[in-house]
Amino acid sequence: MTTKLLRFAVPAFAVALLAAACSSGASGASGAKTDSAPAAAGSTVVRVGSLSNGAATETDLTVAQQDAIRAELPAAIRDGGTLKIAVGALPAGFAPLAYVGSDQKTLTGSEPDLARLVAAVLGLKPTFDNATWDNMFVGIDSGKDAVGFANITDTEQRKQKYDFATYREDNLGFETLKSSTWSFTGDYHALAGKTVAVGSGTNQEKILLEWQTKLRAEGKDLSVKYYPDSNSTLLALTSGKIDVYLGPNPGVAYQVTQTSKSPNPTRIAGEYSGAGATLQGLIGATAKKDSGLAKPIADAINYLIQNGDYGKWLAAWNLSTEAVQTAQLNPPGLPASNS
Repeated sequence: MTTKLLRFAVPAFAVALLAAACSSGASGASGAKTDSAPAAAGSTVVRVGSLSNGAATETDLTVAQQDAIRAELPAAIRDGGTLKIAVGALPAGFAPLAYVGSDQKTLTGSEPDLARLVAAVLGLKPTFDNATWDNMFVGIDSGKDAVGFANITDTEQRKQKYDFATYREDNLGFETLKSSTWSFTGDYHALAGKTVAVGSGTNQEKILLEWQTKLRAEGKDLSVKYYPDSNSTLLALTSGKIDVYLGPNPGVAYQVTQTSKSPNPTRIAGEYSGAGATLQGLIGATAKKDSGLAKPIADAINYLIQNGDYGKWLAAWNLSTEAVQTAQLNPPGLPASNS
């Protein structure tokens, strides 16, 4: 596949801030440092890219509440006035998608910003519950949180429990040292003999483990490693403990810029769809199945697409190459058995 690099102008000290913990609810409301001057009645001004350490261009977007879409909400959420959003960014976050901002306490990133925009369309106050990846799903399952915005891939397995309102392409990136000549062009055989790091419980782990099974059936192998956060994964890569990191392409591109002037710079060595070989992967807002929330969220995203705010959100975070034409409700996702 053709390699495309999403470029971010980020100062080197930003990585250190990713280690700051974000307590549940502490970064919840889009307060004074997330929203700018008051908007007209029925509208909200959302400051996209706030506190981003240069990973985004701060952009103020004025979003008008859409009563027809708001009327689609489950009554309990509409009457409660709050959209409880789960984000699986603990312990250290995954810039530029979701991480702790420059004040070392507020949740920033493209994912929380889209959630804030959607909440504004729905006339709801956004609050955030930042958890580990696994506990994010526990929060949705228990009803503690209504919806997840955290780079969650639409998969057929997940759709047994959740509904998806998709909003961005899901592309995975293979990160390796710039000094390495290795590259990935879509053939898993290139991974034979390599040590590859991947996030536990992710769709990219599922893809990688299936490749490992295929290689073992051919008398070959690849070694899979896990690290608790992006910082430790990057350290393992730059120190030579692993050969490759497989992760969301925006995060990989962010790390490439972070290391560009370091003694051990990295590069993107290839890309792969997050839904496997035959389907373009999609990222979606994730709600409990049959909760009635996914459709109004999809409609809210489509409103943002139509009025141009969606494009401005993507541009602010340098993610325009992952735009979708429309938000879809439960489209085909990563197959239960990927090839």
